[in-house]
Amino acid sequence: MQRTAAVAVGSNLGDRASTITQGIDLLAETTGVVLLAKSTLYETAPVGGPAQGPFLNGAILLETTLEPLVLLRRLHEIERAFGRMRGDGVRNGPRTLDLDLLLHGDLILQTEAIELPHPRLHERAFVLDPLVEIAPRLVHPILTHTVRQLHEALQPPAEEPIS
Repeated sequence: MQRTAAVAVGSNLGDRASTITQGIDLLAETTGVVLLAKSTLYETAPVGGPAQGPFLNGAILLETTLEPLVLLRRLHEIERAFGRMRGDGVRNGPRTLDLDLLLHGDLILQTEAIELPHPRLHERAFVLDPLVEIAPRLVHPILTHTVRQLHEALQPPAEEPIS
């Protein structure tokens, strides 16, 4: 079955933009994956973890026939090809390439290996800023809000005029 998937991309080590582009290209070469859109890259401050340099973050939209766990494994293979070591004991640490599966159609999964939708996607401006650019109408299957609505909820409310 073909589904639309959203993936967050990021890097804060080395030639960040080049690494992200090469990682996306490798993913697009994967059988069963078609790249539909990619966002602008945004420079963002790291969230949590040790002291480290700024990230470049973006998002991509895919059409895929791969099952979620197969796609997740492929994302991890590509990360490893660029030197990413998951499970190194450093949470939210620096990384050459970060590829996070955010959504896979309207699937809701929660296992030890995978959680869909990504449990923190609705809380992260560095995810929603690029995602709203390419997929504003995509719906979070648990919260039942569009990416645009989630993004707007993150923004500080407009100041009320003082009369």
